[in-house]
Amino acid sequence: MSTSQIVAKGQRPRRQWFVGPRVPPNLFAIPLGMAGLATAWSAAVPVLGTPQAVPDALNVLDAALWLVLVGLYLVQGPAIILADLRDPVMSPFISAATLTAMLLSAALANDAFAAGRVLVIVWVAVTIGIGGWWTGQWMAGGADPDSVHPGYFLPTAVGGLIGANVASQVHLHALAEALFGIGVICWILFASMILNRLFTRPELPAALVPTMAIEFGIPGVAGAAYFAVAGRTESFMACALGGYAILMALVQVRLIPAYRRLSFTPGFWSFAFAYAAGAADALIWLAIRKPPGASGYAIALVAVLSAFVAWIAFRTVLLALRGRLFPARPPVRQAAAAASPPEAPEVTDQWS
Repeated sequence: MSTSQIVAKGQRPRRQWFVGPRVPPNLFAIPLGMAGLATAWSAAVPVLGTPQAVPDALNVLDAALWLVLVGLYLVQGPAIILADLRDPVMSPFISAATLTAMLLSAALANDAFAAGRVLVIVWVAVTIGIGGWWTGQWMAGGADPDSVHPGYFLPTAVGGLIGANVASQVHLHALAEALFGIGVICWILFASMILNRLFTRPELPAALVPTMAIEFGIPGVAGAAYFAVAGRTESFMACALGGYAILMALVQVRLIPAYRRLSFTPGFWSFAFAYAAGAADALIWLAIRKPPGASGYAIALVAVLSAFVAWIAFRTVLLALRGRLFPARPPVRQAAAAASPPEAPEVTDQWS
């Protein structure tokens, strides 16, 4: 007899063996943001000549953090995980775990190429597989327009573009080109839906407002992926992607008043990944163009980005020390609702 049947009959449900913290999917934005910072530092190496040990150390720290969060998430049990997978708001954030795994696998390939290459293939397959499943889920289930947010870019658009980048790093060029196509096409398709929601529907709940930074992050990821696939040379496509990234950077400036009204939540890690992706793309352009003062621009970019991510990390640690990082675990009846999630879920601060 299932848990939902037990609850429906008014019987006492079985005690769950795991009583640890509730780990919502938005917390996977933390290792993804750290991976983005490491990527930006890697992009700074050709410009500044900084040691590779800096991004390597960030990747080691990120890998440990990723393992802890993924482990805590998995031991919550299948009922909660299935509920998250079917939730129209929370489900896209689960893919942040696989995006981080792809980036860490590519970093591993720098020191252990064979192992890193195998892991890249595995995590690319997982990312595209779940991206396809979620896309089918949204098509079959008909997502509520007010549940749509920029996080919907993560499973397929960002997944394909990051996949193209990491596949190129391990010399899987045909796969990289295919993944770049997936990423760009899904970016175009989802952009029309997401921008329509942002333009014409009520404003996003406060907990989801940081996801608007992804609108800037995705052209940064696309630019870096294009350079990885086509080579680091100027071209029509490279300039087009760079121009759109500049436009979205200006949009972020306009959104500063909206961001300033927010209370700090773990959802701020959406800023870390998005801005790191934009900074990495800018650093690649500096390495290609070598304008006067390139080193100064690169130092400013890396310093501001690192300080910003350090501030987010500090505030996150404070949340943890105050016991506010992890939300309360849902009652058993909520976990059992995986088979029939609410049509219009309430968005709380535990969601990024």
